[in-house]
Amino acid sequence: MADSLYLFVGLGNPGDQYVHTRHNVGFMMLDALAAEQGAEVNRSKMQGRYCRLRLHGAQAILLEPQTYMNRSGECVRRFVDYFNIPLSRVLVLHDDLDLGCGRIKAVARGGAGGHNGIKSLVQHLGSADIARLKIGISHPRGVDGQGRQPVERYVLSPFSPEQRQQIEERLPLVQEAIRLFIQEGIGPCMNGINGRGAG
Repeated sequence: MADSLYLFVGLGNPGDQYVHTRHNVGFMMLDALAAEQGAEVNRSKMQGRYCRLRLHGAQAILLEPQTYMNRSGECVRRFVDYFNIPLSRVLVLHDDLDLGCGRIKAVARGGAGGHNGIKSLVQHLGSADIARLKIGISHPRGVDGQGRQPVERYVLSPFSPEQRQQIEERLPLVQEAIRLFIQEGIGPCMNGINGRGAG
């Protein structure tokens, strides 16, 4: 673990119009993690915005692909190849509609589940064995409790103030997940994180 290089990928869309949207919760978490360390995700390379720092005794890159969500894998593949990072040291943070808002779930692998960013990662990395930290954004609900906002519009809409607070309150758990991932691996990370706090 000492001096090993880890890659933490936040998924989202570039551009000011997407900054506070639900689909950009991966970017939001990485920005908050960097700020906690007195850093900023503001360097540009290979179609990504990134920073390098030390986390829990290891070297880490925080990466926000700037290729738009459905092409995220292109940027991530470049970073994996350029820095020679094994997939076992890659953790992807992304939104998940099937989890209540603010719920955090670590997984070792799996299909895309309709998430275009994950679909692109699997395609370009050639494997579904990619550790992920899912951040719940909940399903869209109609105002009258009957109709539902289309998913595409919902994920590209800003969080409500209440949801934003729920997400921000989960930052310590995300930090703990990253510590466990670095120090012990994805298995202990799953055991230590999943089920803590329902959303």
